[in-house]
Amino acid sequence: MNQRDFEKQLKADGFQEIEFQELAPRPGKGRHRHLFEIRGLVVAGKFVVKQSGDPVAYGPGEMFSVADGELHDEWIEGDGAHVLVGRKFSDARAKAAG
Repeated sequence: MNQRDFEKQLKADGFQEIEFQELAPRPGKGRHRHLFEIRGLVVAGKFVVKQSGDPVAYGPGEMFSVADGELHDEWIEGDGAHVLVGRKFSDARAKAAG
């Protein structure tokens, strides 16, 4: 999927924040949770996500997602990664933030 189509799909699926990130290589942040659902498209490089099972490395053109509140870790390998990311806040959290 290309960036334009991915961004259209994020908007259609109710993702409120959409941004392009240029990420330098880095180790994992440690197991953590977000207060939002996240969906991303790797544009370049390698983005690794470990949820409940083995880590999964995502490369260019591949999508990943992490559910709201799901315990996970993430890291960037190789020369870094460029990722288009969308965040979708639950109704209760969106109202509290707004």
